[in-house]
Amino acid sequence: MPTPLPVRLDRAQPTPLGVQISGQVRDLVVAGTLARGDRLPSSRALAADLGVSRAVAEQAYEQLLAEGWLETRHGAGTFVAPHPSVGGAARSAPERRTTPSAPPPLVSLDAGTPWIDPRHAAGWRRAWREVSTARPPRGYDDPRGIPELRAALADHLARTRGLAVDPDEVVVTAGTTDGLRQVLSVLPPGPVAMEDPGYRAAVETVRASGRAVHDLPATAAVTDLGGRVAAYVTPAHQHPLGRVMPAADRLTLLASARAADALVLEDDYDSEFRYDVAPVPALATLDRERVAYLGTASKSVAPSLRLGWLVPTPTLLDPVNARRAITHEAAAWPVQRAFLTLLRDGYVDKVVRTARRVYADRAPRVAAALSPYAELAGPLAGMYSTWLLPQADAVRARDAAAAAGYRVNLLSDYARSSGLTGLVVGFGGVTDTELDGALAALVRGLARS
Repeated sequence: MPTPLPVRLDRAQPTPLGVQISGQVRDLVVAGTLARGDRLPSSRALAADLGVSRAVAEQAYEQLLAEGWLETRHGAGTFVAPHPSVGGAARSAPERRTTPSAPPPLVSLDAGTPWIDPRHAAGWRRAWREVSTARPPRGYDDPRGIPELRAALADHLARTRGLAVDPDEVVVTAGTTDGLRQVLSVLPPGPVAMEDPGYRAAVETVRASGRAVHDLPATAAVTDLGGRVAAYVTPAHQHPLGRVMPAADRLTLLASARAADALVLEDDYDSEFRYDVAPVPALATLDRERVAYLGTASKSVAPSLRLGWLVPTPTLLDPVNARRAITHEAAAWPVQRAFLTLLRDGYVDKVVRTARRVYADRAPRVAAALSPYAELAGPLAGMYSTWLLPQADAVRARDAAAAAGYRVNLLSDYARSSGLTGLVVGFGGVTDTELDGALAALVRGLARS
């Protein structure tokens, strides 16, 4: 028999009913009220019990299935899945938790984890089924990347970023930092200018290459690159401040790079997720001779896919490809093949459109909660927002969030010499219930300042 669900809905809350259902069921599993192997009511029965549409109940179940809290058994129904919070594999009879479990890990509100709608899972599964039936290449595959994928990426860049390139100019990488390493390996010796505050993984990648890092204030135009071999920037959505590089600053940066004979490394971070205006064209469209372009699938599909693309400048293309042919530093063929299917079938576009709508809903909620206490550092865009406030207040808010089970990063973690302080609040990789809980905890900490 199905286990009754003690779910209570509050229609006066702004939180959607499906999110309330999934959040309460999740809490029941964590608390041990629902044990591993417990059978849940059907979505039709749950909808009738709660007075909601069946679509609402199905959405709640789909979310919990995608997160791994529930599982379906063919012809039998929906059950609580085996999970660390309640123990090992399911047994014939429900097993209740009788001893305290270890504290669960903090829910991370980081700046880089996207929202992937579980309703798109069929496209993901279809892509990997095609990989399983495709014939791998004999020996090593093309070190530049699968030709069909490079062609699809060239089309994608032209359509979404205004960057017209030939497929042979595209190099498939294992992510942004991998593409950065590829370029650094063929540049002459010398330091690299990097935004401050800025992307920590990129900074460490440059340092690991043996190069010095010179700080560029992220809020000012770049007027002098003398003595630097390259400048690494995130012009579409500066990480982590969220600033969009103005047109005048773009032209000034390119003029400075030409004067210093320096390369500009454009990390097109988070460019897909503008929801106030159309995305700004890539910086590389202004000067293909001076700008090397870096893109990633991490924000549109999954960070764990570890796939990206690089469009080197014409003078760097052959050196990069020659080095890759020797080192075999190509992205894994199955991953490339799966992403080709995701691009071809429209999965990537669909995921981006859905996520953009989710972020457009969540960003104002974050702003409404935090704007009485802090200053927004950039426009509302992307999957996170950064808030400027004194370090002591930021630490107090972070600690309050941690006490409630959430991890929020300090802006000072991204800064080197700028001295900027505040909070970086991600809202992509969490549920609505988790976001509301984290915001309530942050506000409690800020209200005590």
